Amino acid sequence: MATTKWAIDPTHSEVQFKVKHLMISKVTGHFQKFDATVETEGDDLSTAKVKFSAEISSISTNNEQRDGHLRSGDFFDAENHPQLTFISSKLEKINADNYKLSGILTMRGVSKNIVLDVEYGGTIQDPWGNTRLGFTVSGKVNRKEFGVSFSMVSETGGVVLGDEVSIHAQAEFVKVVKPVEAALA
Repeated sequence: MATTKWAIDPTHSEVQFKVKHLMISKVTGHFQKFDATVETEGDDLSTAKVKFSAEISSISTNNEQRDGHLRSGDFFDAENHPQLTFISSKLEKINADNYKLSGILTMRGVSKNIVLDVEYGGTIQDPWGNTRLGFTVSGKVNRKEFGVSFSMVSETGGVVLGDEVSIHAQAEFVKVVKPVEAALA
């Protein structure tokens, strides 16, 4: 069966993370520059192979000072580790619309197996003739397991930053169609 390639539509996708601040609220951040591809056998989603990368320099929490600190060696160390990557190893169908996506997340040069929850939003033909897929991806990782171990204690002895980081992504993919010239060659 022929391999089908799907490219992310970055204008209709987002990658966010949340971490506890002072253990009473959560701060949300996102990556402004990221890329992802999916390859399937035909249109069979159960065969999906996912590759994802995000540019650490594009991190944004709507606070320039905090963003600079996150890019520093205390956190992501963007100078030495400019990208965060995920490469899938298995997609397990749970029911009609839900999957478990296993793979290797690499951050700060540390690679670990993680499992993400994936909700399939559907497949549609857009008004311009393109086939699109939509997904919601979520999961949690412990930042310290990836060498992001910066911590601080408040004046009252409380933890300033939580260890658990929630991941949430909305991803829309477009089927890659071969150009006419390539199909005729």
